[in-house]
Amino acid sequence: MRDWSLRLGDPLYLSLAADARLCKPDYLNDHIWEVELGAADPAFVSLYTTFGLRARSMRLYLRFTENNTSVTDPNTFVVKPTLRRYYPNFLTLDFVPLENLHVTTEYWVPESHAVAGRIIFTNKSNAIRQIKLELCAALSPLDGQSIIPTQQQLVNILAGQTSGIAPVVFMTGGPKHGPGPQPSLLLELELGPGSTRQISFAEAALDTVAQSFELARRSAARPWEAERARIEMLDASQVLDIRTGDPDWDAALAFSQKAAHGLFFSGSEQLPNPSFVNARHIDNGFSRKGDGADYPPSWNGQSPLESYYISSILQGAPQITKHLILNFLSTQNEDGEVDGKPGINGQRGKLIAAPLLASLAWRYYQTTQDDAFLAEVFPKLIKFFWAWFSSTHDRNRDGAPEWDHILQTGFDDNPIFDVWNPWSQGLDISLVHSPSLEAMLYREARSIVQIARKLGKHEEETMLVQSQAELLKTSLAASWNANQSFYSYRDRETGLVSTGKVIAKKRGDGNLRPKVEFERGVRLLIEIQTKNPAARRPEVEISEYFTKSKGEVETILGHQFQWRTGGLVATTQKLFTRVGRIGITGLDEKDKVIVKLIDTTGEDITLALPLWAGIPEAQQANALIGRNISTADRFDRPFGFPSLAVSPDPEADAVSMSVTFPWNQLIGEGLLIYGFRAEATLLTVHLMSAVIQNLKQNRSFYQRYHAEKGTGIGERNSLQGFAPVGLFMQALGVTILSSTKVKLEGRNLFPWPVTIKYKGITIVRGLEQTVVTFLNGESVIVKEEQACIVEM
Repeated sequence: MRDWSLRLGDPLYLSLAADARLCKPDYLNDHIWEVELGAADPAFVSLYTTFGLRARSMRLYLRFTENNTSVTDPNTFVVKPTLRRYYPNFLTLDFVPLENLHVTTEYWVPESHAVAGRIIFTNKSNAIRQIKLELCAALSPLDGQSIIPTQQQLVNILAGQTSGIAPVVFMTGGPKHGPGPQPSLLLELELGPGSTRQISFAEAALDTVAQSFELARRSAARPWEAERARIEMLDASQVLDIRTGDPDWDAALAFSQKAAHGLFFSGSEQLPNPSFVNARHIDNGFSRKGDGADYPPSWNGQSPLESYYISSILQGAPQITKHLILNFLSTQNEDGEVDGKPGINGQRGKLIAAPLLASLAWRYYQTTQDDAFLAEVFPKLIKFFWAWFSSTHDRNRDGAPEWDHILQTGFDDNPIFDVWNPWSQGLDISLVHSPSLEAMLYREARSIVQIARKLGKHEEETMLVQSQAELLKTSLAASWNANQSFYSYRDRETGLVSTGKVIAKKRGDGNLRPKVEFERGVRLLIEIQTKNPAARRPEVEISEYFTKSKGEVETILGHQFQWRTGGLVATTQKLFTRVGRIGITGLDEKDKVIVKLIDTTGEDITLALPLWAGIPEAQQANALIGRNISTADRFDRPFGFPSLAVSPDPEADAVSMSVTFPWNQLIGEGLLIYGFRAEATLLTVHLMSAVIQNLKQNRSFYQRYHAEKGTGIGERNSLQGFAPVGLFMQALGVTILSSTKVKLEGRNLFPWPVTIKYKGITIVRGLEQTVVTFLNGESVIVKEEQACIVEM
């Protein structure tokens, strides 16, 4: 078991929550804690929470007193706290608050409504010492009552009330109530030379003080050593112990795996297997409605892209991938459609899932050789694949479907389609061919064919799938922009890239006469700019000629407009070769209407996904990577690939420069498919730099990171910002298939040897050779770069 020695200034992640592998966390009322090591003001070694915003704050901290000298600030300790052990629900700190008084503090979240602690004192001096220990509690309630000293069953406790729960603090050893300014439980300890003493405490928050007291007392009395051993054994069986030449990397890779395990909740009647939330921090975990319907997007379901990413992080627990796939397939309807965001308490995204499930299933099988699982899911995966080609999603039946909504894409802020930012266009995404969707479907087709062959299916069963893949490949070829060596969005009907251009604008109701003609049909975007938050939705009529009797006419009714920042927006369903008249009704006189050609020229990271699908020929792939992915003024930035190659607006910096790790993971895998191992290794280095910077400075992961500055953007402790463990392993060229089998390929291009330990197997990936040692002591040395399987 690895012992760390991490302190403030090192990479740290100090969130604790109930672990679904060891208990059944309460999805609707989950108390999540953070440990503070002196970075807050005032500074304490403390446990901190808001009970999911049911309190402004709740803090438990320690005070040590000897000879009338008290210390609480860890910055004044003789030896400041260091983190020695960390698991999703448990951590160990070591520090020396007073001269020759060594203290180990362990914090443990045994279930969703309680937290426990153990304090171990060791007197390293030759004197008998009188030490006072106080466990202090500070509650700032939203309503109710702050913490007060009280009794329950003649036992001294601390208790308070906030938002319908009653936090109670209990301590073993028969404490008194402390005299300090904050309510506390006080123990007076006599420690002989070299002696050790341990004290346990617990906090619980249920509906009443009596209920909370019983839970706190039970939690403090649980068999600590046995529980810790259970936690450590579970961790060793499901987490890769990765040791690089850089301790910062080691910590970030370890924290990411453990934090990812900590995102899971148990399965439910509505979702059969364990599933995850996207972030678990102190403000999360409480549903005021009591059913999770009020939870934010990070807590209301598993998406395919995030499922792909978390499965790549948790390489030591491949069964998680299986469970996530089965969760998706449990929502499949008779038409084959699978919900894109099924939630633990029955939430549904109500959009068809992004097509990544067959790719996930094939990757899971390559690690586990689980034939029964493949046979079970194969017919469902084929049905899901074909669901994408119904007229609901392939609206013009050309064999290349369209996204239904921007929320399916995994890039919600795409300025071509987004409506929430003022610089965004708000184009209807169902009106364009998206290379990312076509690339996903192409790889799904390839994965289905591979699964069919593995199951011994006849070639005839997948011939149609292969034919469909060729149609997708043809559509993607049409999206290739040779001038930019990059893929482009294209209009669904014309198949052309459209450059935005304003053709008419005015204020208020009335008619516009642009009198413009086009060689080929164009699609128009109608933008209404208004400062009135209660503005009515207008009606717009567009005619090819000034009179209605001739040419195409399209009427955009009020319900077809979508609200956006600063007004409304709508896209024409018809194409126009000329525009003679635009009539507008329903506007205030100060409202402004702008009519423009749609603009599909924007370039974002998702347009490189055909690399991941293995679609471009080698020459095209080399050009795409050389001119875009590996070019500093395009996507090659110090902290990863940004979302956009060019920002649409100076105010859009946080979007355009945001690095989203799941997309970087996919593009990194694409680099490896085409043999660009050095580039994939460099990408991993860039992403790790962002993670480590934020773990050091803020003790947090973030949803995204700034490509140039590395600063965190978006929600704290989000899965989307966890270190890319999967990409690191792939760039390293190591795939652990089992405790007796390893796949190696390529060379280690990182600047140091890497040692990986997992279930008794040890892999030392040097710069020139690799040594694999199995549990029985047998070793194999590999010097070749060709892909090979090493097994016992």
